[in-house]
Amino acid sequence: MSATAQQKPAKGHPSGLFSLFFSEMWERLGFYLMLGILLLYTIDTERGGLGFTNAAAAEIYGTYMAFVYFTPFIGGMIADRLLGYRRSVLIGGLLLAAGYFSLGIRSMPTFYGGLVLLCLGNGFFKPNISAMVGNLYAADDPRRDAGFNIFYMGINIGATISALLSAPLRNLWSFNMAFSAAGVGMLIGVAVILFNWKQLADADRQPEVKPGDFGLKQVFLIILAPAVTFGVIGYFVGGKLPFIMDTIGPITFGFLVGMLPVAGYFANLVMKAGPDEKPGLAALIPVYVAGGAFFMVLHLSGGLITIFAEHNTDRRAEWVPQATEFYAQKAMPSYFGNAGPDLPRPDERTLYIVPDRTEAMFGARILSASAVAEIRADAASGVAVVEAGAADFDGTFACRVFPDANVALSTSKDAHGVETTSVKIEPEQTDALGEVALVRQVDGRTVPVIMVGQGTFDAVYRDAAGAARLAPGSYVRLLNAELLTGFLNPFFVVVCTPIVVWFFAWRVKLGKAVTTARKIFLGMVITTVAVLVMALGAKVGQDGAVKTSMMWLAGYYLVITFGELCLSPMGLSLVTKLAPKRLVGLMMGGWFLSTAVGNKLSGFISGLEPGTTMFVVLAGAILLVAGFIFVMLPRLDAAIKKYGA
Repeated sequence: MSATAQQKPAKGHPSGLFSLFFSEMWERLGFYLMLGILLLYTIDTERGGLGFTNAAAAEIYGTYMAFVYFTPFIGGMIADRLLGYRRSVLIGGLLLAAGYFSLGIRSMPTFYGGLVLLCLGNGFFKPNISAMVGNLYAADDPRRDAGFNIFYMGINIGATISALLSAPLRNLWSFNMAFSAAGVGMLIGVAVILFNWKQLADADRQPEVKPGDFGLKQVFLIILAPAVTFGVIGYFVGGKLPFIMDTIGPITFGFLVGMLPVAGYFANLVMKAGPDEKPGLAALIPVYVAGGAFFMVLHLSGGLITIFAEHNTDRRAEWVPQATEFYAQKAMPSYFGNAGPDLPRPDERTLYIVPDRTEAMFGARILSASAVAEIRADAASGVAVVEAGAADFDGTFACRVFPDANVALSTSKDAHGVETTSVKIEPEQTDALGEVALVRQVDGRTVPVIMVGQGTFDAVYRDAAGAARLAPGSYVRLLNAELLTGFLNPFFVVVCTPIVVWFFAWRVKLGKAVTTARKIFLGMVITTVAVLVMALGAKVGQDGAVKTSMMWLAGYYLVITFGELCLSPMGLSLVTKLAPKRLVGLMMGGWFLSTAVGNKLSGFISGLEPGTTMFVVLAGAILLVAGFIFVMLPRLDAAIKKYGA
């Protein structure tokens, strides 16, 4: 019996389980908090965001998601061969905290640097804390499955709380404050690990390296080096091909080209395998395809579905109690562009028409000194500039003021010709001259003023001829988009898991058990239905011409959660059971790589318009994957039976 099994149990489980539970809970809270608002932060032009085009933001999102799922493959092997699990988890936690705090600073270097730190940190943290949970139990310990269930409960708790935390943080303060809060949470997770360092010693047992096992050197030379070489070549070649530039872009093209030698290696591995290993390895190919396709859709949650929720969904929240109204944000002018005439519009006197470049600066909460001077010189407007600390200063719309020479604006267009202007400070460390807000006297009251361009102003009132006007200083209250995209899925996972478990147990009692392979097929079919729900929602909304009910998003998440519960738990389990023992680590890496490819494609899809045609085409693609799995069912079932999976 191992020393672990001799630990004094906590509620029937090894005492180290609950420290790992809380560390994972805090890590997942930070991960999903950041994921829920990352794309919103990059595309936002009204609440202090970066002002990227949807396509550019989606490219960043997809690339981040690809590498955040790729690095655990390497991080797990480094822990196995070099660092051990505790040190790897500690290093990963510190890198993650540093990444979140970097995102908490509004600058381009800290933004991109923060994403890199998060990818590296996740690589060290994610695979190794799960390995530590497994090491707490002997291989034949009957408490093992229950222990993992408790551990995964921490994941769902963290994911559920993340949206409930991020919304008030950015409503009351800013995007950057929400990112920083994720960093604080991660430091709490690190503190839990350090506080229980000795207690976790027995969980830090590295696996025995056997002859024939893949080492780090082999992985780098045989898999990573060719992938990087092909990827770099693909990026530069793609940048010179008009077709690639006009479709998927050089980054996505380079990533996919980089995956070719990896896919070739795994295919060669299957072809050269002996008769005892070949059926299991071959059966993993459809598992990888299904996993990549499923996560491509699921992780649209932080991309395309977030854009749909932000721009095309009626998020009015008059029903939110006043005591918790920090869960509702003020509707900014762009929200009214496709709103119906039944929605009251802002009083025209609370908007101030300015040049487009000034509108962009105001949206970034940055103003140049000359812009402030122009506003002060426009006495006829009745708009006053008040300094921070003044009695009528409204911090909600406060802008930092910088010298003109340090305020840089850059304009870019998306595939539809829509211009977006981003604003940044150069150099980033430039000190602000001060902080100001704009106010105007309206009906004897001092009210804050929002600066808008002429195009935005016209869009607000375009379909509002008979619409009522809000009282000056009043706002339409909206649910944050991340409350829809970040809360519903983990909530439905918690609610629907007992239903799915009961259903499959009921089928077993009837003598009609659903095989593991058929669960994967069923998961893909359900995922297709979920995408079709979004297609119907987009159709009802006339492809963004009018806003649609939040119920379409709720329906989508309810359906895809059932697909997730059928498919996702099967993936990693089948990898460990179908792969030869000497190749389990490598084939687990194949699962992560297939997920990474799916995530990169998810980023590409997120750069498209969330319209009916796009969702129908996506549903067709997922249905084709489901058809492929259906054709492969006999081989999958045979392999699973052969290896006792």
